[in-house]
This record gives sequence, C-alpha cells and structure tokens, in this order.
Amino acid sequence: MASADQLGFTFQVSGRRMWSVRELVAAVRTHLERDYTDTWVEGEMSNFRAHDSGHLYFTLKDANSQIRIVMFRSQARLLRFRPENGMAVVVRGRVTIYEDRGELQISAEYLEPKGAGALQIAFEQLKAKLEAEGLFDSARKKPIPSLPQRIGIVTSPQAAALRDILNILQRRHQSANVLIFPAQVQGAEAASEVATGIRYFNKAGSVDVIIVARGGGSAEDLAAFNHEGLARTASASKIPLISAVGHETDFTILDFVADLRAPTPSTAAELVIRSRQEIEEQAESLDRRMEKAMRYRLLIARQNLTELAQHGAFARIMDLLHRRQQRLDDLVYRLAHSQRDIFEGKRRRFETLSAAVRHYDARRVLHGIGQQLNAQVSALNATVQTLLLRRRGQLEQLSGQLNALSPLAILDRGYALVFDRAGQLLKDASRVQSGDEIFARLRKGTVTATVKKKS
Repeated sequence: MASADQLGFTFQVSGRRMWSVRELVAAVRTHLERDYTDTWVEGEMSNFRAHDSGHLYFTLKDANSQIRIVMFRSQARLLRFRPENGMAVVVRGRVTIYEDRGELQISAEYLEPKGAGALQIAFEQLKAKLEAEGLFDSARKKPIPSLPQRIGIVTSPQAAALRDILNILQRRHQSANVLIFPAQVQGAEAASEVATGIRYFNKAGSVDVIIVARGGGSAEDLAAFNHEGLARTASASKIPLISAVGHETDFTILDFVADLRAPTPSTAAELVIRSRQEIEEQAESLDRRMEKAMRYRLLIARQNLTELAQHGAFARIMDLLHRRQQRLDDLVYRLAHSQRDIFEGKRRRFETLSAAVRHYDARRVLHGIGQQLNAQVSALNATVQTLLLRRRGQLEQLSGQLNALSPLAILDRGYALVFDRAGQLLKDASRVQSGDEIFARLRKGTVTATVKKKS
C-alpha cells in the first residue's frame, strides 16, 4: 500500500505536521522563487559544463561559499562570449531549488563578464584564437591592384557607405566596372550574407578586388564583422579583399584578416582607385536619424517582449519545462557514465580472451589432426581396394557357373531349342499337330519348319 510520502500529502502526527520530502522541497522552492525572482550575484566560474542540449551548468563561488548555476538554451544562445572556468562574471536570475536533488541553484537569465562587456570579451577571445592560427600574418596578405577594372562591393544597397564609394569611384575612374552583391550589414544574418558575397565573387572570378563596406556604429552594430565564419571565408579568398567597416577608430576581426584595412568606406574607394588627380575629401557623415529610430523601435519591442516573458502563466510553463530539461540532462549524463563503465568492462574481458587465444597454438593442433585424417584416409583406401578385388573374384566365379548352367551353352555342342508358334519351348511332341509351324534356335540363327509327322 502506498505511503503518505508517496502520495504527496502531509498529515498530523501527535500535533505535528508531517511533510513528504518532495512537498517540503517544493514549498521551500516556491517561497524562494517568490522572494528572489530577480537576483544579481557575482563570483568566479568553476566546474563549467556545456551540455549537448545547449544548456550551461557551472558553479559560482567566492572565498567562502558557492552556488550552482543553470542557464537554459533559450538564454545561452544569446551570449556573445564563451564562458570559461576562472572567469569573474555577473549573473542575473531566479533563485530556485532543483527538486530531484534538493539543491539550491540559480536559473540564470543574463550573464556577462565582470568589468568588461560580453562583446569585448568575445572579440578578444576570437582575435587571440585566429592570431595564433596565423590568419593575421602579413606574409599571407595579397597586394591590392593599383588600377582594377572590375570592383566587387559587398554591402547593403541602401547603405550610405555604398553611395560614398560609388561617388568617389565615379570621380576618380569612370571606366571602372562596379558589381554590387547586396547583403545585410547588421543583424543575425549579416555575417552569413557577407560571407556568401565573398564566396560568390571568388567562384565567378568576375572582379579584381573585393570591398566589404559598412558605415560606423556601436559595438553591437558591428558585431557581424567579428564573426569567426566570416573571418575564415575572408582569409580563404583568392581575390584581394579590403575591409571598410565603421569609422577610423572602429576595429573588427575582418579588419585583421583582410588584405587591407580602410579606415572608412570612402577611404577604401580612394585606396582601390589611384587616379591621376588625387582629390582629398573627407568622407560624408552617415545618416544617424534612421539608425536611432530603428534602435528606439527595437528597444520598445524588446521591452514589450520582456513584459510578456515575465507574465506569471508563461513563467510557470517555462519553469516546468526548464526543470524537465534539467532532469533530462542529468539522466543523460548518468547514462553516459554507465555506458562508459559497461564498455570498459567489455573491453577488459575482450583483452583477457584475446590473450588466452594468443597462448593457444591452433596451427599445431590443426597439423596433428590433419596427419591423423591422412592416415585414416590411406587405411580406408587400402581396405576398399582389397574388398573390391575380393568381390571381383567372386563375381567372375559366379559368372562362370552361370554360363555353364545356361541353356544357351548347349547350343555350342550342336543341340537346338525348339519353340511352337506361340514361342513356348517344346518339351512334349503331343503339344503340336501335323502341319504346325515350329521354330528351332541353333547356335547361329533360327530355322522355321512344318511338322509332318510326330512319334
């Protein structure tokens, strides 16, 4: 019969309230989540583990205490940097309890490095990685042609930077052909579209030089040009590439990988075309009013989304989903450890059996068995030959006896066999009458006769 603890309710014993373990943990979790719904805490990361599901697990500690942190995939995919053990971070989230273990933890919604922005950390991490691989080496950079006849530009068709480049190119070298590959230069898809443009010009082979252009902006606006995939595509380009992203003070990963970095898009046009009459002009300032309007609209939309996400019903659904996801991650982790133990046991058993087989000389045993079989086959052949000879002698003896007893043998001595018309052997003269035909078989041939007289 199920206990009260299994049924999940409390009861009174001698005036005391008795809790089930799960009910007590759930009650404490509800109390904590109500009082600590939006908590900021800072500390040092340790025991960091990124699960295959996309969820992040680590411990946040200081000199005296520590607490477990879980960041689910929906928030982790928004991180702009790579968390590492030993990193000082600031965590914002909700204090809760993982019921399956009864452990206190924080369900993190925001994570940033302490003392530096996430974008800056991501920039420094990727810059160090690519620099160590040699992608920034000057020896691998290709020279820019002085008077290219065909120029490829990868940028947004609506960008002011494109207008600047076209104006300068028209003034400096009107005969130059310009091919434009339209691409977003801001947002989640910008890096992929710019990389596609670079690959397109390399595959087509239709230009002498490529310019990747974008006007200035904040670090968030230029984040697409700090993308690792875009950097590797630019590094693999067979056509010389000029990076013209942002203002003179803006630096991106693409600037370090490109064959030439132009401080501004206008400068890129001046560098790519060196006309006979050098005209020094300052680049036209970018139109910021539309950018500010778009940023304002995005801010309002983000606030609306945040309000919807903090709705009670949505929060309860997400909380239940997160607990199930954490339990699934825990079970998968335990299953993986169990499988490794089983495989290790099988491997040790296989090695033991392999060692035993190696000590057993199978070839020597098979050679002995082969010799025994050969001896037995030879003896069997001799026995069969003797038996055949004996049977042949008996057959010849019986054949001689049969020939001696054969009625046909007397024909050789001049006798004949007489048959009536029906072909029956005649042994009695009373069986025929005068005038009947009879047949006599001699040693060679037969004779037909007519009975004239019988006695």
